[in-house]
Amino acid sequence: MSIARTNATGAGGMLPELLAWSSSLSLDRQMVREDLLGSAAHVTMLARTKLVTVTDARAIREALMRMLLEVDTGKLAIPDGEEDIHMAVEALLHKRLSPAVAGRLHTARSRNDQVATDLRLHVRGQASATLAEIAALVKELAERASREGDKLIPAYTHRQRAQPISAAFLVAAWASQLSRAGDVMAFALSRCQELPLGSGACSGTSLPIDRLLTARLLGFPGVTQNALDTVGDRDFALDFTWAVARTLLALSRLATDVIDYASAEFGLVALDGSIAAGSSMMPQKKNPDVFELVRGQSGRAIGNVSALMVLVKGLPTGYNRDLQEDRRALLESGPFARGALSAVRQAMPHVHFDGARGAGALVDGSTQATDLAEALVRKGVAFREAYQAVGALVRKATDDGVWLSSIEPEVAAKIHPAIDAAALAVLDPMLAMQAKESLGGTGPKSVAAQLEQLRAHAEVLAGQASAAPTLSSLAQTIASEPLEP
Repeated sequence: MSIARTNATGAGGMLPELLAWSSSLSLDRQMVREDLLGSAAHVTMLARTKLVTVTDARAIREALMRMLLEVDTGKLAIPDGEEDIHMAVEALLHKRLSPAVAGRLHTARSRNDQVATDLRLHVRGQASATLAEIAALVKELAERASREGDKLIPAYTHRQRAQPISAAFLVAAWASQLSRAGDVMAFALSRCQELPLGSGACSGTSLPIDRLLTARLLGFPGVTQNALDTVGDRDFALDFTWAVARTLLALSRLATDVIDYASAEFGLVALDGSIAAGSSMMPQKKNPDVFELVRGQSGRAIGNVSALMVLVKGLPTGYNRDLQEDRRALLESGPFARGALSAVRQAMPHVHFDGARGAGALVDGSTQATDLAEALVRKGVAFREAYQAVGALVRKATDDGVWLSSIEPEVAAKIHPAIDAAALAVLDPMLAMQAKESLGGTGPKSVAAQLEQLRAHAEVLAGQASAAPTLSSLAQTIASEPLEP
């Protein structure tokens, strides 16, 4: 039996072609668990407020919980031909219970506040699961960095070799970007803390419902404040898709580094064959396909944010059917982000820094020019004077066709008397890296402190993720809640 636009509304059947075209059921089947739990909590509240008899409420709740079990075991057959998952669930109830009993479930609610509830439940679960993955990767990167020791690589600015850093410092930078993305995901999670159910179509209800009870059963600390705003609000969806985009952007920058550094031109990392893809034509190739795919997928994440922003930008206050178009961008975002996070987590142990190649890129001393200028500053030379003197020395080395690190003290002294053997010693790339112990620098002690902060923050993010209630825990709470007033 079809419910939408027929028995439920008394408005007659919608043209089948238009019903099929306008249905969101193919997408929001993914929210069937959320819809069943939201309905079970709602009917529990209806019983407690005496809007539905305990007998009818028990029958409805038990039927809903049976359906939930069937979903978990893959046995629930969701009927086609309905506008959305809400009507599909109600159609199932009408088949399993008498219409007189099943028809009581929709008391004091609208599909407008129902879908808003389902989506918040969905986003809360997806955000918490994604946040847990981010926290795990941040922690793994911190541990990876601690194992890299003093392997040297050049840092790059403007894609030119800049200064010596440790590989640990680079990995810590990757973890730092992801840690910030975790903060954004945690914020998105925090935006799912108010229950929409009870807002009705747009203005609440005249029936004596208890929204706070429903909120407690569904794990929401509070309820939304304005019904008209609530049914048209998709800010939480924007926050979540933005958090997903931020996560993919961080992964994309990490991926770009790995892609570049694995090339023959850089040669700073090597990829195991277990994560490198071959070429269909060139047998010598080891392609970083995993990281290229991660980088490419960041565009889809950005597109989802853009799609939702364009969707809501011109909508009047209240619910509009346009909002159905939030499904594709929203429902794919959580699995999409976790897929990319999982791919990077699996691939990173098979990415190896080449310490010898990294040190070789620094041996000419040019990337230590700033360190030489700072050595002169420590002797009392003004920085601009030191900068100009070292610049002249660099030009002298270039003109003579020799490395800066091979300049003799006697030659250097002619450029500036403060450039002696002790000053030139800082051109050793290892010493240059180890000397940068300023907060946030690449020195070993500074990096160790950064890694401790990253580990601690990862634990905070993991704690925020685990604090969100799961659908299974909500099911237990709702099933055990008394129905008697």
